[in-house]
Amino acid sequence: MTVLIFGAGYSGREIGKAFVSAGREVFGTTRSADNGKRLRTLSIAPLVFDGTAVEGELDAVMQSASVLVQSIAPGPEGDPLLRLLDGRLQERMPHLRFIAYLSTVGVYGDHDGAWVDEATVCRPVSQRSRERVEAEEGWRRLADRAGLPLSILRLSGIYGPGRNAFVNLESGKAKRLVKPDQVFNRIRVEDIAAATRFLAERRHDGIVNVTDNEPAPPQDVVTEAARLMGVAPPPEQDFATAELSPMARSFYGENKRVSNAHLQRMGYDFAFPDYRVSLAQLWAQKIWNQSG
Repeated sequence: MTVLIFGAGYSGREIGKAFVSAGREVFGTTRSADNGKRLRTLSIAPLVFDGTAVEGELDAVMQSASVLVQSIAPGPEGDPLLRLLDGRLQERMPHLRFIAYLSTVGVYGDHDGAWVDEATVCRPVSQRSRERVEAEEGWRRLADRAGLPLSILRLSGIYGPGRNAFVNLESGKAKRLVKPDQVFNRIRVEDIAAATRFLAERRHDGIVNVTDNEPAPPQDVVTEAARLMGVAPPPEQDFATAELSPMARSFYGENKRVSNAHLQRMGYDFAFPDYRVSLAQLWAQKIWNQSG
């Protein structure tokens, strides 16, 4: 099994590590050769890809890859890889057997705190979430034409080593914004990686929410991290009067509880089922300020 990851960033690197640990040959794209040094330390072979052309070594790896993981976010012009493939998936990747597309729970939109699952109709609010829906649909059409299984992983807020409430507290960037009844789901990056490998090994076809068990108010996560660090949490701020960027404020415009029951019924066991377990592990193992 040869695994090709388009977008070997924070999540992509961890996915690569999960496949490497299973003895798979893994390639990951990066925008610059300098970033490739980090991938090599993880036994992930780097391939430079600027989003505009597929050529040289990347083209050769595409010809041999059996698993494709697309982790590059779409933009106003759509999904860059879909655009370059131009409907010729089987021609460009003749040995492909499975596709994983990393999407977001943002595609569900706002549900006033109600529970949503994979059968919930998407009603995205933000432009970035609308772009994700279009990309999901594009990959679905392409996979169906090629007769290949496509797993669409809808991810909640990603965190883990080097990207968490401890880091924000240490840097002074942590905030406890309070908006009544607002909750968010989260997901540890290691669970994204393990779930991707789990789905690939089963050649899963369909949509799956990859998210934790406990949607919770964001200020509670900061409070718990401060307790573990032994520091005072920042003061609570009323969301309505807080100074926020338009993008930061837009996140609070969506309120929902995302169910992971489908993935658990398939047999996946979350290593970090909620933020308390996760934060405790990050702090106890002293890896909160590290990044893979």
